[in-house]
Amino acid sequence: MTFYFAYLILIVLVSLILKKKGLFLNYSGDNHQSFSNVGNIPLSGGIFLIFPIIYLYSNDLILVTFLSTIFLLGFFSDRKILVSPQKRFLFQVISILLFVIIADLKILTSRIELFDIMLSNQVFAYLFSTFCLLILINGSNFIDGLNGLLISYSLLVIYILGNLGLISDQIISDQNFVLILWLMLLILFLNFFNILMIGDSGAYLLGLLLGFLIITSHKNNLDVSPYFYISIIWYPCFENLFSILRKLNKKLSPLNPDNKHLHQLVFFFIKKKLGLSVIFSNNLSSALLIFFNFLIIYICSLNPNSTIFQVKLIICSTLLYISGYLILNKFYKLN
Repeated sequence: MTFYFAYLILIVLVSLILKKKGLFLNYSGDNHQSFSNVGNIPLSGGIFLIFPIIYLYSNDLILVTFLSTIFLLGFFSDRKILVSPQKRFLFQVISILLFVIIADLKILTSRIELFDIMLSNQVFAYLFSTFCLLILINGSNFIDGLNGLLISYSLLVIYILGNLGLISDQIISDQNFVLILWLMLLILFLNFFNILMIGDSGAYLLGLLLGFLIITSHKNNLDVSPYFYISIIWYPCFENLFSILRKLNKKLSPLNPDNKHLHQLVFFFIKKKLGLSVIFSNNLSSALLIFFNFLIIYICSLNPNSTIFQVKLIICSTLLYISGYLILNKFYKLN
């Protein structure tokens, strides 16, 4: 425990040094990067996350290998070594498919008879799990456009899973559960104050870790509705799917970034309406979206076993998202 808190202090000191020295910067200037943040902030959040996660899972070589692989893929993206989104996506597909097969990460039931028959086919089950993880990982990266949004969302999901007893001690012990929460809270604090950013490395890492926790929780708790797990990660997943459909509709590549994600439209609306600085608009937008998602995740945790309850919540969440998006997008176009 003493060593762990020393590591937290080290994070603060190193973050301040990196910011002062101008190291590991986010290369602000790309249109989608500079839309809601004009600072050049170190992309060090993923670096501070990977080491304790490797330590906590040091006895699981498969998990550590693929968490490290997806982290490095994001790190090379942050450092502009792997620039092509097509190549990044190809490496993601290969890595995640291998991980799913080797770790046997199969979704066992959807509570839809026909689809469950399809899931009983091992090849289909592996491909479907790979698809789900890819959606979550890239959705996590999409929502990382505002300070604290991704790390807060990840905190909520991990806390709810742990609080409901859906994470076994073999996956995360009670002590390690608390340590992970403290680590993420510190990085959240530093992120809110523009001392560091999560970066692609942190977003990919958190996305894969959440996906692993959710699938293993699903396999160990079959009495819990699979739609409960959809409810707690609906936002990054729907953000990704909605973005893909939106871009395809405009004949644009789904792999290229833009400024039309929901969190960016919320930021634009708040900045225009309230006339706040970029960082205050950024943090306020993030806080509003975090509160909205907190309500959804809290509500879904009230009845995790009921499929009907969870499906209704997913539909309501989706309709609220689409309605809000259409209103904010209209405001964006008029201004």
